[in-house]
Amino acid sequence: MTYQETLDYLFNALPMFQRIGAAAFKKDLSNTIQLCDHLGNPQKKFKSIHVAGTNGKGSSSHAIAAVLHQAGYKVGLYTSPHLKSFTERVKINGQEIPEQAVVNFVADNKEFLEDLKPSFFEMTVGLAFDYFAKQKVDYAVVEVGMGGRLDSTNVLNPELCLITNIGLDHTQFLGETLAEIAGEKAGIIKEKIPVVISQNQPETFPVFKEQAMNRNAPIFFADQFYQVKQLGINNETLLCDYVVEKNGERSVIKMDLFGKYQEKNLPGILMAFEVLKEQGLKLDDEVIHKGLASAARASGLKGRFQKLQESPLVYCDTGHNVEGLSIVMEQIGEMYFDQLHIILGMVNDKDISKVLALLPKKAQYTFCQANIPRALPAEQLQQKAAEHGLKGDIVEDVNEALAISLKKANKKDLIFIGGSTFVVAEIENL
Repeated sequence: MTYQETLDYLFNALPMFQRIGAAAFKKDLSNTIQLCDHLGNPQKKFKSIHVAGTNGKGSSSHAIAAVLHQAGYKVGLYTSPHLKSFTERVKINGQEIPEQAVVNFVADNKEFLEDLKPSFFEMTVGLAFDYFAKQKVDYAVVEVGMGGRLDSTNVLNPELCLITNIGLDHTQFLGETLAEIAGEKAGIIKEKIPVVISQNQPETFPVFKEQAMNRNAPIFFADQFYQVKQLGINNETLLCDYVVEKNGERSVIKMDLFGKYQEKNLPGILMAFEVLKEQGLKLDDEVIHKGLASAARASGLKGRFQKLQESPLVYCDTGHNVEGLSIVMEQIGEMYFDQLHIILGMVNDKDISKVLALLPKKAQYTFCQANIPRALPAEQLQQKAAEHGLKGDIVEDVNEALAISLKKANKKDLIFIGGSTFVVAEIENL
């Protein structure tokens, strides 16, 4: 098969959560274990860092991978979902897996895959681990897909676990409360393996503490060590400055990640490096600073409070739950503009009322929908938004919606595109 035929085969033959939702979710690790056994257990052939959380796990994974690469290590990075290309999910030193490697993996294992019938995600985890092992990476930074305890990535025995923010997302699978969701995320904590918690939340603290004690795992609540405040964009470097305070000492870290929510992620990232250095990782402050300054560029991260153009300003963000979008809205509230235009699309299997309740009523809205089965029809989104006093037009295609908003906006306006990862993924000039 060609690469395109291989992708079509995977998308059509294997259930894909991003497209169809619940029907693709499996509540056990048996398929992943069988697939890894078939592949010779590649996950045991490299060191790994396992990253879970509701918000921030993608940014944190990319930042850690960028710093390790800067330090001279060969670094695998596994993330999901992809925005533009399937190969974004599997990278080594910022380079996406070659299309031919995907073709070869499917061709070599097609008979087994057809017998096992794994989900799309399970297959992709097997592909990533197989590729990392064959390429002999020093470290792989592996982002959990959803939850943790039953996520396909949870066959790893990592050097370190990192858990970022806990929020109310995927509640139909993970639980209705922060404590229940934290219980699922805490499932990645392993016997005697250190775990870093980026953000200490009252509801989740006892859950993580208990699981760490049960596993004899050293636990570090990063924001008890590091306090981080975003200063804003430095006009000389065009990077974002963050003031970091630890033990009364202050320093400034520059990042090419501009979302205010990096204030929540950076303590966990920095604490992870401390723990890894204790384990013998060769890493100095200069390398950390250089790596973080090019975290997005070096690792290919997109869609995290990303500026698409000036005059009028256009930003997009993949945040799609209350915790993620509330910080984005707070950041937008601190910016200077005449009129705010919001292009909004969402998925159909989430309670969106809490998200709609936090969006500003004074903005001019355009309601769109991603081209996937899970997309909430723009007409339904418009109706639900109206119940919260949010008014606007329907333009289903996000790029058409952006073109219309650009014609309406003056040069001092701000256009924001968000509400769903899949809407952001369809922006043409991302």
